[in-house]
Amino acid sequence: MTRLLICFALIVLGTDSFAQNSYFATKGTIHFEKVVYTKARMRELMAKHNGNRGMMYMGNIDEMPESSTSNFVLKFDQNQTLMQPEAEDTPSKSSAAKVVTTNGRSSGGTRGNMGSAQKNRGNNANSRFMRGNGKMGDKTYFQNIKSKTSEIQLQIDEKIIIKDSLQDVTWRFTDEFRTIAGYECRRVNGATKDSLYLIAFYTEEIPVSGGPVLTGGLPGMILGLVIPEMHINYWATEVEFTNDALSNSWKDKKAKEMTANDFFKLLSNTMFRGRGNNESLQRRQILEQVIY
Repeated sequence: MTRLLICFALIVLGTDSFAQNSYFATKGTIHFEKVVYTKARMRELMAKHNGNRGMMYMGNIDEMPESSTSNFVLKFDQNQTLMQPEAEDTPSKSSAAKVVTTNGRSSGGTRGNMGSAQKNRGNNANSRFMRGNGKMGDKTYFQNIKSKTSEIQLQIDEKIIIKDSLQDVTWRFTDEFRTIAGYECRRVNGATKDSLYLIAFYTEEIPVSGGPVLTGGLPGMILGLVIPEMHINYWATEVEFTNDALSNSWKDKKAKEMTANDFFKLLSNTMFRGRGNNESLQRRQILEQVIY
């Protein structure tokens, strides 16, 4: 009997020791699929801007595909994340589209099988509100979680790096869970200081407070992100762990660095001309197009 009690105690102590020393990787790569519900997005943009000619889609919206898809790779370590478009020759790690509802309304429908021509049309339509400048969609996102700073590299007429602090999001936790890319994720609802509503799903199994397109501030990595107002979803499709640290080789040495305020001043009198005198609204619209 004494021998059985000793064995039982050793098993319990061994289990506690294993749980306390469980290893959660803090370096790796996450493949994300971005889904833009182009038709709904274009209709909302046109309604917002009251037919502003710079925002008009010169075609029949009813002939647009319902959605367009692109792929991104997010690399991370304990203190940083780096997100870039996935190389075109990399096989797509697509998963079934997910639908998240808010107050009974869906944030997006199920994707159909589209040919490459239709996908290109969707991507082109999604970028026409940038006055036809499709280069702006090819962006690199870097966030330093420790210093709470971010950098976005994009191209307008020249390459620009926008340096800013990480945006503050007020998160509210829910009791909803779902599995994304093999990880149990908890749903949280969030709002930026500009009142943009976000839905995120994060996992504590990856203890890095990051996520796609400069999101974070949660006790784990965000693997699902929904922006209902913009009809945009990001879903992780695969997670790979590595021992590789992030490098700064992504930066273009010729890129012009500026603050978010300087970037706002650069665009406020050009692309967003004719939107009225609401500077706060203009700033939000500009930064939304840049970030998401």
